[in-house]
Amino acid sequence: MPYLRYRPSPPLSHFVELFWYYEGEAGRSHKKERLLPQGSSELVINLREDEMRIYDRYSLSPTEKLSGSAICGPHSRFFVIDTAEQDCVAGAHFKPGGAFPFFKAPFSEFHNQHISLDVLWGRAAIRLRDRLLEESTPEAKLRRFEQVLLEQIYRPLEQHRAVNYALARLGSGSTAIADLSSEIGLSTRRLTDLFNQQVGVTPKLFSRVQRFQNVVQSLPSEHDIDWAEVALGCGYYDQAHFIHDFRDFSGLSPSTYMKLRTVHANHVPIFED
Repeated sequence: MPYLRYRPSPPLSHFVELFWYYEGEAGRSHKKERLLPQGSSELVINLREDEMRIYDRYSLSPTEKLSGSAICGPHSRFFVIDTAEQDCVAGAHFKPGGAFPFFKAPFSEFHNQHISLDVLWGRAAIRLRDRLLEESTPEAKLRRFEQVLLEQIYRPLEQHRAVNYALARLGSGSTAIADLSSEIGLSTRRLTDLFNQQVGVTPKLFSRVQRFQNVVQSLPSEHDIDWAEVALGCGYYDQAHFIHDFRDFSGLSPSTYMKLRTVHANHVPIFED
């Protein structure tokens, strides 16, 4: 069973999209991957070795060494991981803003960050990994993951109503923030502060990331693509605007991305010389 998904029950399901377990493929042709930004967060546990490594986005030299349990905050730029770490790994994929109740710090501090979980949870992070390792099956590991996460709630399992409404409206990636503030009845500054604290990015940046993700998720499998049509269909002013945003978030041109794309749309292989 190389890949298993498990969706939690309420109330956790309002904050966690899914728990997942993955056993890496042997003999991969690439050693590193770029992960594209999604505006959400991930709690990742390396079950093979108690370590994770992050690499410079362009030089590919190692820049961070984390413990085997880490939180990946909401990103607005791609980052590079070592595929060897995917040999045996489990994770909790939070919905946008969903990780906020499980950590004491404002989530604005997690933007574009990878943080060892023990820095935030202390010994509870070590216990989480140990308890997952005790379980004999992937299914049991994910059920235990859900149980332990419920034990780590620092705040009420609820989002500010304005943030909840904004997340629903911004999913399309084409909502004007001024219009959204007017609908909610808050100043743009107040809405931005609330959203940033709970989601980890500003509403404007979140909207841009979602628009980029709408492109990534909707691209057809064929390579003969009318990029101008894609750009206009996903809410970009023109093709130049689209290409600028695509490069900004992925580090690639749209055509290069299509050449490298796999079934895992947000995991792009890096082939080193």
